[in-house]
Amino acid sequence: MKAAVLYSGGKDSSFVAVMLERLGLDVELYTANFGVYDSFVPAGKSAEALGFKHNVLKMDKCILEKTCDMIMADGFPNDGIKYIHEKTVEKLAENHDIIADGTRRDDRTPKLNINQIRSLEDRKQVQYINLDSFGHKSVKLITENLFEISKEKSNKDNSSDFEVEIRTLIDERGGNSLDIFPEHYQTRVIGYKK
Repeated sequence: MKAAVLYSGGKDSSFVAVMLERLGLDVELYTANFGVYDSFVPAGKSAEALGFKHNVLKMDKCILEKTCDMIMADGFPNDGIKYIHEKTVEKLAENHDIIADGTRRDDRTPKLNINQIRSLEDRKQVQYINLDSFGHKSVKLITENLFEISKEKSNKDNSSDFEVEIRTLIDERGGNSLDIFPEHYQTRVIGYKK
């Protein structure tokens, strides 16, 4: 069976991909892109280092624009990130029987609630898998023993999450993305531990 994993190149989505592969599934990784910036490049490097096929999931720019509208109106990213994640998972579910992402139990956003998951699975006839039974500490313990991980100050060239294109579009519109997304550190998987 094939599984499609929504992939950022980080430790959470890398962990779910490896877990599904070790369960015997044929896993392909997908990074969403809205055509504003080639944010998929770091995820592609991570996928290659782990031996997975990487694909770009081309998304409608209107979804990104609505996300930015929401975030700029709120002055806070949570609802916009949740919206863009929901739309991306829906798109991934259009052509796959099993879909997955690296959302964990203690994530606040992006995250689908149980009713959204049931609805998605029923409407799209898919199985949806995430890391909902794993907390941050458990994922950290597992991934630090499984992967080589780089940790750098977040920027456009070391991250493939939704934030990259959101920040780019907010800045292009004359906003200041640093007012909404403060500087932080980003982790990215660069290979397996030897």
